[in-house]
Amino acid sequence: MTVPSRAFRERIQRAMADPVLQAALDRAIPSFLVSRAQAFASLPDAEAVRDRARAIRAHTMAHLDRYLEQFAREVERHGGKVFWAATAREACDYVVNLARARGISTVAKSKSMVSEEIGLNAALEAAGIRVVETDLGEFIIQLAGERPSHIITPAIHKRREDVSQLFQKHLGMPPTNEIPEMTATARRALRQVFLDTRMGVSGVNFGIAETGTLVLVTNEGNGRMVTTLPPIHVALMGIERVVPTWEDAEILLRVLARSATGQALTAYTSFLTGPRRREEPDGPEELHVVLVDNGRSRWLGTPLEEALYCIRCGACLNACPVYQAIGGHAYGSVYPGPIGSIVTPMLGDGAGAELAYASSLCGACQEICPVRIAIPDLLIRWRQMRAGSLLPTWERIGLQLFAYAARHPALWTRIGRWAMGFLRRLGRDGWLRYGLGPLRAWTAVRDLPVPRRPSFRDWWASHRGGIS
Repeated sequence: MTVPSRAFRERIQRAMADPVLQAALDRAIPSFLVSRAQAFASLPDAEAVRDRARAIRAHTMAHLDRYLEQFAREVERHGGKVFWAATAREACDYVVNLARARGISTVAKSKSMVSEEIGLNAALEAAGIRVVETDLGEFIIQLAGERPSHIITPAIHKRREDVSQLFQKHLGMPPTNEIPEMTATARRALRQVFLDTRMGVSGVNFGIAETGTLVLVTNEGNGRMVTTLPPIHVALMGIERVVPTWEDAEILLRVLARSATGQALTAYTSFLTGPRRREEPDGPEELHVVLVDNGRSRWLGTPLEEALYCIRCGACLNACPVYQAIGGHAYGSVYPGPIGSIVTPMLGDGAGAELAYASSLCGACQEICPVRIAIPDLLIRWRQMRAGSLLPTWERIGLQLFAYAARHPALWTRIGRWAMGFLRRLGRDGWLRYGLGPLRAWTAVRDLPVPRRPSFRDWWASHRGGIS
């Protein structure tokens, strides 16, 4: 793997040398994969459902303008307000100005990756407005002063022992590692926030175009508290999260929960259409839907459009050997893992193209993706698009020489024989444990088998006469 940035390389080294992080990843990741496999095994015609889910996403992206206009029209028809935010700054300014105009001092937030993407918390706090994350994982990392390290489980890098220390420090909890007691402590801390705040902010898993309905899926009741108790509900939605119909949303919900947490259906699946009506006792008085572009639309109609099919299940992170080794913070981006390595440079100012090199291209991410995004192909495209600016000089020259040799069979054969002989001389007991030059990075974490005799070319030359 090529790692072009020194900062990126240092983050990776710190992550791999962190015993707490490694223990947390080893404890959490395998259970996700087992649960996901069991959940899909119980889904009739699972592969056909995945095909249908992919077709829905492809159709929606091909007609995104039409479905977004329909969705916005329906939201407003049901009493909501829609704001089109071309940039992260525009989205943040809208929410901050709304909070100021309504005299809001505290905002309660449900989990929202888009809010992380646009930096909403920092914008609100800079305006003197307190922000409280009410999702348990987000609440934990807010206390720790960190950012999410996983799309679905933001505190996956924390062990229960780490959470206990945080709660003891910030919430005055007596020493304990018992999960029910820690959960009760967080619940007591958040309960008054739900009751007192006058603005709730949430993400949106899907927006249904035909009715303007917001679909939110959570495994905690905080999502419903944030969207129904405060008089103002602000929903942040990436423009790609729209779906045409209720039937389409139902198909995507089948694969979302199974891929994300191994559940047939997420514990709390909420459908919100407009603010509270006169005859309804519950719900917000105002609904504001902020449709966030932030660079998404510029990739429509390009080979990278397929990345917008993503439904943010996080399954590709769990399957990725690189993510399993370094966790989410090493990526230095809001969206980590394989899909994050593609999406990150697509958004905002386009920074983060180096993340495309944080992959072995093994294909596990594409195999597990519920909508079958060709993630390895998209990673290769980013490498091709940015190779000239990211690869070190020696590697660019090396690839040019490789390409030249590969086009000349006699030269290729001669170089291959020399290289195999050189590796055999370096090896000991059949293994190369200490490489030279570019091989040093490889052998730092694994041993390389020494090429054996005879080579395939020699074996083929001696056997091809007897093979029909």
